[in-house]
Amino acid sequence: MRLSPDALAADDWHLVVAHGAAAVQLAPNWPSLWLPLRGRLAMQAPDAQWCLRAGEAQLWRAATLRVQGSHESRWIGLTASQEVWCRHFANLRDEEEPLPWRGEADDIHDALATLVRDDTALDALLPALLERQRDVAACLPRCRGRTLAHRRQALLRLLWLRHLMQCHVEADDDATVDVAWLAERAHYSPGHLIRLHRAVFGETPSDYFARLRHARAWQLVRETDMPVATITHKLGFESQSAFCRAFKHAFGMTATEARRLETNACAA
Repeated sequence: MRLSPDALAADDWHLVVAHGAAAVQLAPNWPSLWLPLRGRLAMQAPDAQWCLRAGEAQLWRAATLRVQGSHESRWIGLTASQEVWCRHFANLRDEEEPLPWRGEADDIHDALATLVRDDTALDALLPALLERQRDVAACLPRCRGRTLAHRRQALLRLLWLRHLMQCHVEADDDATVDVAWLAERAHYSPGHLIRLHRAVFGETPSDYFARLRHARAWQLVRETDMPVATITHKLGFESQSAFCRAFKHAFGMTATEARRLETNACAA
């Protein structure tokens, strides 16, 4: 199902309630909120594919988005034009706009699920969303730009790049993702991207990517029996020895020692 802006009222909210392998495609400039109640959602945007699992939620504000449920899934989506989102957010807090995030759905699950049968649940959902983006919004003053709109656009670009890095690591994709590749997608020079990202988040894009990759390495080592050589390839390390050095430097132990901890914990 393609939700075309031409077919949707631009001055109202639109709720999507679906189950099974139903699919929805949204055009750009239509922010949306997604919550799988059961199963998972396969999400696809330019340069990125990822999954939302039950218990997670995501507020999307970027390019074209395609969403498809797994066969056993039940899921909810909420979308509206950018103007509707911005107007309602600004009514709650001056000059506020929706910002993208992804994470646990604890604080918005009940309000969004209730919205299926009660339109007034929107009055509880929107303040919860505003509170949810507080940490992201705190980055806005550190962005460069002559106006608030320019600074917000810079933050949205950076958040999109961080999302791309997260998707790449979660997919265990060994394709190259470097600063030059990221800078091209944000229409920045590599040097400008590094400076801006460091000013806003306190770390370079490479630092952030390394943290994500280390966290994924720890997950694969501790939660799977995947051979280290396979993990090395999946995470894009140059060699198994390079992976082992990086793992030891990040966690103070070898992958074998980390797995032994897991075995001992299970035995206990």
